[in-house]
Amino acid sequence: RGPVYVVGREHFADCLQPFACAGTPVRNPLSGHIEAVLDLTCLRDDGDPLMLRLVREAARDIEARLLEQATQRERALLAAYRRAGRDADGWPPQPAGTRPGRYGEGAGARLGRIDLAVLREKAEALIAAPHRTLDEVMLSGGRSAMLLRRQVRGAAGETGVVVEARILGGAGMGPIGLAGPGTADGPATVNEVVPLPRTTPPLLPKKQKGAATTALPGSPMSPTVPTLLLPSPQPFAAEPLTDDRLLLLGDPGVGRLAVLARGRLELLHEAGIRIGTTLDVARTAEELAEVAVPRFADFASVDLPDPVLHGEEPGPLGADTPLRRVAVGSVREEPDLYGVGDQVRYVPSTPQSRSLETGRAVLEPVLAEAGGWLAQDPARLARVLTAGIHSLITVPLRARGTTLGVVSFYRSGHPAPFEEDDLSLAQELAGRAAICIDNARRYTREHNTALALQRSLLPKGRPEQSAVEVAYRYLPAQAGVGGDWFDVIPLSGARVALVVGDVVGHGLHAAATMGRLRTAVHNFCSLDLAPDDLLAHLDDLVGRLDRGEGWAVDSGQADSGIVGATCLYAVYDPVSRRCALTRAGHPLPAVVGPDGTVEFVDLPSGQPLGLGGMPFETVELELAEGSQLVLYTDGLIEDRHQDIDAGLERLRTVLTRADRSPEETCEAVLDALLPARPSDDVALLVARTRALGPERVAQWELPSDPAVVSRSRAAVTEQLTAWGLEDLSFTVELVASELVTNAIRHATGPV
Repeated sequence: RGPVYVVGREHFADCLQPFACAGTPVRNPLSGHIEAVLDLTCLRDDGDPLMLRLVREAARDIEARLLEQATQRERALLAAYRRAGRDADGWPPQPAGTRPGRYGEGAGARLGRIDLAVLREKAEALIAAPHRTLDEVMLSGGRSAMLLRRQVRGAAGETGVVVEARILGGAGMGPIGLAGPGTADGPATVNEVVPLPRTTPPLLPKKQKGAATTALPGSPMSPTVPTLLLPSPQPFAAEPLTDDRLLLLGDPGVGRLAVLARGRLELLHEAGIRIGTTLDVARTAEELAEVAVPRFADFASVDLPDPVLHGEEPGPLGADTPLRRVAVGSVREEPDLYGVGDQVRYVPSTPQSRSLETGRAVLEPVLAEAGGWLAQDPARLARVLTAGIHSLITVPLRARGTTLGVVSFYRSGHPAPFEEDDLSLAQELAGRAAICIDNARRYTREHNTALALQRSLLPKGRPEQSAVEVAYRYLPAQAGVGGDWFDVIPLSGARVALVVGDVVGHGLHAAATMGRLRTAVHNFCSLDLAPDDLLAHLDDLVGRLDRGEGWAVDSGQADSGIVGATCLYAVYDPVSRRCALTRAGHPLPAVVGPDGTVEFVDLPSGQPLGLGGMPFETVELELAEGSQLVLYTDGLIEDRHQDIDAGLERLRTVLTRADRSPEETCEAVLDALLPARPSDDVALLVARTRALGPERVAQWELPSDPAVVSRSRAAVTEQLTAWGLEDLSFTVELVASELVTNAIRHATGPV
């Protein structure tokens, strides 16, 4: 289908091997179809690949001559239209009391450029619809136009179609006038109205021998395939257009593909808008099928390997590679085609298999003659042919040098088979969809990796501690994994630390940053720091990380997105039932009393981590036994459709209930507040407090004297016996003895 140079044994026929041939197709400049093949042949010894250049130039000259002939044909048709006259033209009668308006007055006084473009588009459609003769078009300003389609025949037998237009309004029907740039339809430069060139229409002459004739609407002149011929910018330079009603002239014999070309451009534009609206592989494949059916094909199917659906590299694809039917588009149900979710293995002879192996589209205009396609499943595909499916295009989905799958387009109700121009359109559709599918695949891979990393960094279970009963939930966002985290950390003296944090951003970086901050909090907790001191150390660490110090990455670049992380840190002591809390830019915690009353702790906000400069403040409160402390991240209460205060009130309403376990509280909160497709991560931690009464706590005040060490061991043994824990006596004695000895040696009394 392009220029080719064949020499010697490259010929199929032995008798042609002494020759060298250069050939190129000659295409119709209007339709693009191959009209002929230009061949230049000489003896092999005289051959030169430069012969291709010569035949290409000759083919271009021939195509230019064909275009010139088409222009001459248009001129002849226009001349025939003029000579034919138009008084007996089949226009509908005007209402009583109206008269045709003259240019510059009445309905047709001004016709804006936008209105003219609308008229031209409707005229093109009217030319392409041979069985329609009249059409009414709504214009700006409450006006309308009437379009009349008529056929015209020239003296030499040329046939064509013209479309006339009249503007309708209060003054009746008027001629077309083009509003100048000073109208509302364009920028004001010169306030003028530019009419289409016009002459006074002649009376309809008597038919003479050799004169042109005009077919009135409904005449028996048989139209051809719907066509459209767009006029060139200067279609008739030697013979200017001189009619105030003539809007468009077309030749039904050459314009069919021009109409189809416009439809293809519109389809590609629609594909660019509708394909790739999400980062979901399956949904993107469905969008491709939805765009293709029914405007391009009657059936469309998209087959992808399972690794692509999971975000992985597909590997080499070819014959017998298992594919998954991901999407199907159809104008009707066809049970003999594979359905969504079915696994498909194409045999080597099928067009799909050839597409996957070669990376090129395959056109099968007549499926009944495609033996390789029938070999896939002869019985099933014979029923498909019987159902009317008759033409096929398969295109590999290739993006960035990787084949991701294959898309198949079928025609059934559409009588015309696929052709070469359809093959180009199918490749363009598949190419755009493949890029979107690959983007979705890459996103899926990163999302899964980040999710796995984040889950590996979050707590695996509930640590052993007796201060609180905890329940938690973590739900990643649909749009991307974030950096939310939570933790329950046992401390000395039966205390427990509760932590909830949120890292800025999404993806791998956010998950990795979350892991680093969580590790830092664990390390600082081991130092038994006060809550405000712990956040101060964490704030300093985040600042150093952002500047590229401390744990800077190997590349030497500073961490992006770590500044602005938020955190809430609380320490609960079950002995005193007091809870100390501090926060760095994090949402307020909620306290649910045993009676179901809800209060948000009045806790100073503090700046997000990494900004520095401001101290963090700690608030202490006493919690009744059985109170629930609810910590969460902003994804639970913030929404683009409501402010944060409304989210807090909704949370208060859900929490207002007594006698509910932490697990039940988590379920109730998520059921009421979590959106169907959360745009941000959600971490929720609910802790119900316990209290250790005097009967469960023992304490002694000892002087700073080494002699009291033995007395402390005896007191510990006695207390353990009272609690029924005699089997722990030996171990606890050693621990108590070591603690008292170190305290006396390194500290001041009392102990």
